Amino acid sequence: METLLKEMEEYAAVRHVPIINEQERSAFCRIVQDFCPHRILEIGTAIGYSALLLARCAADDACVTTLERSEERAEQAQKYIARSPYASCIKIHVGDAGKLLQQENIRAGAPYDLVFIDAAKGQYPDYFAKALPLLADHAVLLADNVLFRGYVRSEQKIPHRYRTMVNRLREYLCLAAETPGCHTDILENGDGLAVTRWDRTAEANTTERGRNHAEKA
Repeated sequence: METLLKEMEEYAAVRHVPIINEQERSAFCRIVQDFCPHRILEIGTAIGYSALLLARCAADDACVTTLERSEERAEQAQKYIARSPYASCIKIHVGDAGKLLQQENIRAGAPYDLVFIDAAKGQYPDYFAKALPLLADHAVLLADNVLFRGYVRSEQKIPHRYRTMVNRLREYLCLAAETPGCHTDILENGDGLAVTRWDRTAEANTTERGRNHAEKA
């Protein structure tokens, strides 16, 4: 397995394929191991590197559903996954993640204990909104590259080509911080990994308190 992962790292470096940052990798694996999820949804397969890390670090009976827009990358990911011990528990779905998240075959896999977002940065708020209803009552949602080269928390002028992306990432972080039931920490090693712990009970309690307050008012 280590030999295969090393090969994938070299492939990604040569071809400039985005995979989880080396500086974040150990923290990412530790979070997955600690949470020990059984059902996992990944948004953004790339060449399958993080899908393999998820499968290796999760519960022994874990199943990983992963979404990838590029047919070429999905094919490469499938080749790597087929050579791993986790070929039977990782399923790749090809297509636009925003649309796939609304399809019955993806929704049927819910509730998911863990969701990992590492795809189009400008779509993070949409992914968040569509993934939230698919989460188990107690789940974790991870999102990579949320600080995007430091621009997200910077007060400096953002280059025009990145402006929309940075604004969407800022919106994502607001959603992850302010949505009832969510508690979010950001690991700043690498390019920023947002770790959102979801508690549906807390969401329900917050909603109920808000309703009672409105009725009294």
